[in-house]
This record gives sequence, structure tokens and C-alpha cells, in this order.
Amino acid sequence: METCKPSPIPLCEPNLNGREKQYMAEAVDSNWLSGGSFLRRFEQQLADYTGAAHVIGVSNGTSALQVALTLAGVEKGDLVLVPDLTFVATANAVKYLGADPLMIDIDSRTWLMDLDLLQDFLENQTYQNSGGCFYCGNHRRISAIIPVHLLGNVCEMERLNTLAARFALEVVEDAACSLGSFRNGRHSGTSGLLGTMSFNSNKIITTAGGGAILTNDDRLAKRARHLITQAKSHATEYLHDELGYNFRLVNPLAAMGCGQMEQLSGFVQRKKQIAAYYQSEFSDYELSFQQLTPGTDSNHWHSAMLISESRELIAALAAENIETRPLWTPIHALPLFSQDLYISLEDVSSDVSQRGIMLPCSTSISDEQLLRVSQTIGKFLGIKV
Repeated sequence: METCKPSPIPLCEPNLNGREKQYMAEAVDSNWLSGGSFLRRFEQQLADYTGAAHVIGVSNGTSALQVALTLAGVEKGDLVLVPDLTFVATANAVKYLGADPLMIDIDSRTWLMDLDLLQDFLENQTYQNSGGCFYCGNHRRISAIIPVHLLGNVCEMERLNTLAARFALEVVEDAACSLGSFRNGRHSGTSGLLGTMSFNSNKIITTAGGGAILTNDDRLAKRARHLITQAKSHATEYLHDELGYNFRLVNPLAAMGCGQMEQLSGFVQRKKQIAAYYQSEFSDYELSFQQLTPGTDSNHWHSAMLISESRELIAALAAENIETRPLWTPIHALPLFSQDLYISLEDVSSDVSQRGIMLPCSTSISDEQLLRVSQTIGKFLGIKV
């Protein structure tokens, strides 16, 4: 007789147990679809929560990055500094503008951009003139830097901003993972010129697709809204004064976001419980977890650990119907970016990528499911959990 598989435990599924359906129905009934009251409400909820002066809802996190980099002055032929370990969207957005990413290796403890390595590169391999900062190797301008708050850990923005100002770089924060993460009392995505967020279905809140641009600059906020509505420059005539995009977040999906924002504090609390559980269960074994930067209060969007047998463990968990994922492939190892510059001493990003495993962490995961995950891992490791 065939043995039944245990019930599935997903990696990170959306949690739609609030007023999402009610609000989306109201949005549809209002007949305001491309824009409307729920979009304005969602943007205000995000502004109130993060402390950003302006929040502009857009179609997804990648488009948020593309527009934010445009607003930051990134031009064709430029170089943009990015961490080597991040989701590919960070680097793709740079390519969309005809620029190229310049990858900086990560810190082995925090898994964020290595700021010591960054400082050494800027001090020893760049020069400045009235046109900005340039890479000595090919004399291309380095116009911006994108710190990524990976998995909810927040970069040391004070130090990064100081370096950016010293070398004439604009800062665009990729806070796709970090809604609900604060450092020294300041929300992620609000320390640079601009910040960006993603509300993909696996994020801590979701609008199915969707993203946002955050800024404290009135002029940039106004231009962002202009660009995402096809740069239409007249109220009734079809006049467009520059290259624009159809990147608006639509009203029914913003309505979903309103229902999600009402539950955000509970989602963050549950994510923290999940992370604490995993770290407690395996504190004595030879594996490691991401270390938070000093002062960071993380949302723990994803619980991830490093183990040498990561692929074998992923397979063992899959055999028990438990979904996991490896960490992302480093940007420099992807074919599209193989010719772009990668600054590294020890290639930490490849090591973390190879040993990394993202564990089930849905906000709806039960304590019994968490126990099943830990028992399966414990069996694989040969320890009693």
C-alpha cells in the first residue's frame, strides 16, 4: 500500500485573513480601478508606518527600483554599486537604464554589502572631478549605490550615507524585504534619497504584485507620480513631456494592501517568533544564522541558515513535503552579469549562497508545523530535537 505524504508546509505563503476581500469588493464596486481612495489610503498607511514623507504605489518592486534610479540621476553608461548577494531584480533595474551593476561582496555575518570592502574600493579604485565619481579601471561614472536590506536585516545606513556623500553617490535603498524593520528607531528605506518596497505574494504583506517608492523629497515625489503615469503633462490633452511608464498600483490591489497593513504588527510579531524558534532549536549545532547589524529591529521576513549540506537538507525536507529554497545565486555568477565588475577578497557571497537555506516562515505556520520542520532537520542532522 502506498504511504500517504504528510500535509505540505509551504515556504512563505500569503496570509489573507483580514478585510482584504471586503476592501477589494468595495474598490471594484466603486468603479475606480486604476486609481482611487484605497490607493491613497494604502499610501498613507505606509507613510504613517515608515515615517516617509511621501509613498508612491507602483506596479511592483522592480519598477519601483527602475523609477527610483531614474530619479536619482542614473544614466546610460553609468555604474551602480550593488551587493553581490540579492535577488536579481536589484541588478536588472540597473540594466533597464542602460547602466551596469558593480557588485560588492557581502559581510560574512550580516550578509549585507561589506562596507569595509566598499570603502577600500572607493578610496583606492575611484577618482572624482566636477562630473562625479569615476572607476579608475574604465573611467565610467559611478552614480549611485543600492544597499539591500536582505531578509529584513538593515544596513548601517549612517556609515553608508557618509561614504556616499564623500564620493558623490546617490543612495537608493532596496527595502523589498524589510517592511517592518527598523534600525536605531528609523524605518528601512527612509535614510537614503529614495527607498523602494515590494509587495509580492511572498512578502510580509502582499498586494499580489505591487511596490512602492519612498522619499522625503517633495520634488522627487511629484516627479515619481509623473513618470509612473506615462509622463502626461496636461489634464485633458494627450501631451507627454518625457519618457514615462505605466507603473501605477491599481486601486483593487491597493485595497488588498489596506487589509494587509491592518495586520502588519501581528505579522512582524509572528515572524520574530519563528526566527527565535529556529535559532533556539539549533543553537548548539554547527550551523549559523544571519547576524543583525547593531541597532536593528528586524522583521525577520525570511528565516535562513547556513549549513554545508544545504542541498541535501533541501531534498530531505522536500521528501517530507516541506518546502524550502536555497539562497539566491550571486549576481556575478549569473550569465547576464558575468562581464560586470565584482569586487571581492574571499567571494563570501558564493559561500553564503551555497550553504544557505530558507526555512518555512509563513505568518500562518502553526507551532505543530514548526515542530515538524525542526524534527525533520534534527533527524537529518542526527540530533534529538
